[in-house]
Amino acid sequence: MVAQKSYILMDSDPNKLDNQPFIELNTSFAKQGLRVPKILLFSESKGLILLEDLGGEHLADRLSSDSRYQDYREILALLPNIAHTPVSAYMKPYDADFIAMEMDIFWQWLIVEWLKLENEQLPKQQWQTMKSLLVEAMTSQPQVTMHRDFHSRNIMRTQGQWALIDYQDAVQGPVTYDAVSLLRDCYFNLPSEEFTRLRLHSFEILKEADLLSGMSYEQYCYYFDLTGLQRHLKAAGIFCRLLLRDNKAGYLNNIMPTLQYIEDVANCYEPFQWLATWLRHDIMPKVEAKLSCSTR
Repeated sequence: MVAQKSYILMDSDPNKLDNQPFIELNTSFAKQGLRVPKILLFSESKGLILLEDLGGEHLADRLSSDSRYQDYREILALLPNIAHTPVSAYMKPYDADFIAMEMDIFWQWLIVEWLKLENEQLPKQQWQTMKSLLVEAMTSQPQVTMHRDFHSRNIMRTQGQWALIDYQDAVQGPVTYDAVSLLRDCYFNLPSEEFTRLRLHSFEILKEADLLSGMSYEQYCYYFDLTGLQRHLKAAGIFCRLLLRDNKAGYLNNIMPTLQYIEDVANCYEPFQWLATWLRHDIMPKVEAKLSCSTR
């Protein structure tokens, strides 16, 4: 009896999305020794991509298992290979303007569109100052290739290896970004002691790979935290945009944990304590009320 093989057919309308970054970055990552799904056939005109089937086990499916800590250590070991991936023409610029625009997703979609707060009620000057500080922190770090969505739902276990999916938005950006994406996952909160050990391990791996330009661990933690602030602000805004623009309500339960992370980190740094206070006393109660109503 001949064993049957399964495949994944990706249908991505080329009139709506450029599929070339997915194709080209697949090759770039594979050349770095990273496991990505093999592309078997591709019709550019029809937007059809035939991929190998990596199975159905994601890191997200293993988070309650005894292997979790070791899983994270093994995945962190992939960071240097990702970081050393050569710049591609298919990587979009990840510059100061783009970083600031990502933060504005929070302002536009969560604050204005979803909560419908009036301009005169909002701390606009403090917001602009905060954006400048976060942009500076992110652009001051060594700039390397980053997966950009390096979290538990985009990392798969297949045939004893860790494989990456959803890599088409890879860019050159801050060296801490992928470590933040993994260890401060919007969909899973690592226990504090486990997180602390893994963050140190991420520092050691990147330092050993000569990717930190002599950065101290204290400086690494500072960059890590501020990069996480920017990423979580963007994520909270995207969760609201998915609801309002794309009619996808499946991410609503992730908004409060994401805001809680922002508050916790902002409280640790004097220039951002206003943000923690604003979230705790104004924004988070309104979000909780909105969620309790189960309406837009």
